[in-house]
Amino acid sequence: MAKKLKGFAWIQPILSIIVMPMGFVLWGLATVPGIYLFLEVGDATAGWAEWQQLLALGASIGIGAMCWCIADLLMLGILGMLMRPSLEEAKAPVESWLSIRWGFLALFHRLALPSLQWMVPSFIANIYYGMMGCKIGKGAQINSSGVHDCFMVEIGAKTIIGGDAVINGHLFERDGIHLAKVKIGAKVVIGTMAQINPGCVIGDGAVVASRAVLPKFTEVPAGEVWGGIPAKCIRRADGSKPE
Repeated sequence: MAKKLKGFAWIQPILSIIVMPMGFVLWGLATVPGIYLFLEVGDATAGWAEWQQLLALGASIGIGAMCWCIADLLMLGILGMLMRPSLEEAKAPVESWLSIRWGFLALFHRLALPSLQWMVPSFIANIYYGMMGCKIGKGAQINSSGVHDCFMVEIGAKTIIGGDAVINGHLFERDGIHLAKVKIGAKVVIGTMAQINPGCVIGDGAVVASRAVLPKFTEVPAGEVWGGIPAKCIRRADGSKPE
């Protein structure tokens, strides 16, 4: 386990002062393609009737918003590629460089959420998740912006992540931050608003029911259906129910 970082009491507020305006600057930079499009359309339609120009400018604002979403995700994805660690499992005090690094990545993801919620499920969202470190199998459908700690998440081929499902690769306990891989197999279904916690392993073809909560380090065997809070097996792979 990593040692506590000396001077954390003043390092944290200094970094906060630096990082908070940086986030708003990134959002501002992401508007550049949309602003350019708006100005170009304004020039091109200068001689049109007023109602025609208004329609064209309104459409350009909509397309510009889409461009903002894409630019936002790509910029934050690049930052994620530069910052994400490569590890399977780790523990560290809250007052550590690992928690600071995790904090930056968590901030990047929060900055991406306004864009990401409009882009799931899509290949654009999958590209962002991949840039942030999530391993995504072919044909996987991620219909949630709640895949956190992407660098700690693996999603198998043809797996479906339901709307508003939450996948966390971290948690905080008394001794600090804990990071552990979440491994989801192929052809798995994660129901709407289900919650998957760090260290969980879900076998191929398994189903986690809507709103179910998998506690940390839970292992779901292949083909089983789990549900409830905390989640338990409600149907085995052979179709039988547990006693």
